[in-house]
Amino acid sequence: MKPEQLQSVRATLRSPRRLKTEALAGLVVALALIPEAIAFSVIAGVDPRIGLFASFTMAVTISFVGGRPAMISAATGAVALVIAPLMRSHGLDHLIAAVILAGVFQILLAILGVTRLMRFIPRSVMVGFVNALAILVFMAQLPELIGVPWPVYPLVAGGLLIVIGFRRITTAVPSPLVAIVLLTALAVLARIDVPTVQDKGQLPESLPTLFIPQVPLTWETFQIIAPFSLSMALVGLLESLMTSKLVDDITDTRSNKTRESWGQGVANIITGFLGGMGGCAVIGQTMINVKGSGARSRVSTFLAGVFLLVLVVTLGDIVGLIPMAALVAVMIFISAITFEWHSVAPATLKRMPKSETAVMLITVVTVVVTHNLAIGVGVGVLAAMAMFARRVAHFATVERTEVELNGRTAATYTVDGELFFASSNDLYMQFNYARDAEPDIDKVVIDLHASHLWDASTIAVLDAVTEKYRRHGREVELIGLNSASIQMRERLAGKLNAAE
Repeated sequence: MKPEQLQSVRATLRSPRRLKTEALAGLVVALALIPEAIAFSVIAGVDPRIGLFASFTMAVTISFVGGRPAMISAATGAVALVIAPLMRSHGLDHLIAAVILAGVFQILLAILGVTRLMRFIPRSVMVGFVNALAILVFMAQLPELIGVPWPVYPLVAGGLLIVIGFRRITTAVPSPLVAIVLLTALAVLARIDVPTVQDKGQLPESLPTLFIPQVPLTWETFQIIAPFSLSMALVGLLESLMTSKLVDDITDTRSNKTRESWGQGVANIITGFLGGMGGCAVIGQTMINVKGSGARSRVSTFLAGVFLLVLVVTLGDIVGLIPMAALVAVMIFISAITFEWHSVAPATLKRMPKSETAVMLITVVTVVVTHNLAIGVGVGVLAAMAMFARRVAHFATVERTEVELNGRTAATYTVDGELFFASSNDLYMQFNYARDAEPDIDKVVIDLHASHLWDASTIAVLDAVTEKYRRHGREVELIGLNSASIQMRERLAGKLNAAE
């Protein structure tokens, strides 16, 4: 049995206990998706129904075609930020066309093997990604705690106590669902005047229908929407694949990243043709589903989408009564259990290399400042690469010895370490070139048996070293090269502009 099928749909449907867990998890996720979908619609500049329909179609579609069971996909803030300028400049039809094209791009990227790039994301960047998401989830709740009636604060505090305390009593019913139900009942029965879900925007009263964007099928249209579509595709894939890896770690299972990539594309294409604003994996609701409610299969993802549509279309009046304080309490709890607290513990910081901690902090700060996960992860990876190159550069050493060869004194320089652009630049300065420094030395041997030539920069530096020795009338011999290094040197030596 494949790891991603450890809890299959068939096994879930055959087990009343598992099915109950998946169903209740889906219900909690659906309730949490409603205010966020509306909020993201506001960010994108579209009607709230556009965001709600997107969350429904993304969740249902990805439950069939996605590669990571139990992960939730819906309308997201990252996607909303990308497409908002297009909505303002060209309107809804161009936006929907861009969503559909973004889905096509995601499928193409999956075919090209973009998922293989995940291996180049270091653990420190992954930890920074998780911590930044937890901070963003928490920050997203702050507007609901500023300039609101005072009863909001005790309701949020009570909700947190319920979520934390009920988990210690039983896990048969998700504690976030208990908190939402109890706080809603209290607010309604006691007639507590606090902001509710219905204050966020009008809920839809009908099912989504086929939407064909009315845009000219011309090269000019493509030029307008393609940059937004590509940005949306990249941001959506990055957030989805990183979230998928996080769920893999939590559940100790593996997922099909390639399938997840083209699945996201299919979901966005379907979402676009049903009038939705598109989306990707959502970390907050995924953590509610997997970590907060214990869901493990595609059933919870599917039911989250179905419950969302049922709640907003048929039970909109009831759902609208839910106090925002209840959902804020749930999301604060989720942000707390999502944050990798051990990564900032004094004992961990003491043991961890400073460069690793720096990369994690750079990733967190960049994501929080830009509110863009793609930029944050990209900057984090670049920082990790730069620090790795700086650290490895100092591993290349040169040791000099003198030997007698056929009655002549020769200087042997033994190079130890990996030679690439960062380390080879220092290599040039570690030889004695002038005759007055070594008047009796006529031959120089550079022994490279303990090193490897990785790039053209190193070949150029070796060319420069040998040329400078020859200008001082000395014979130079390179020995000990491995086969790969010999091939690279034969191909490039003498064909590069050597440094002086």
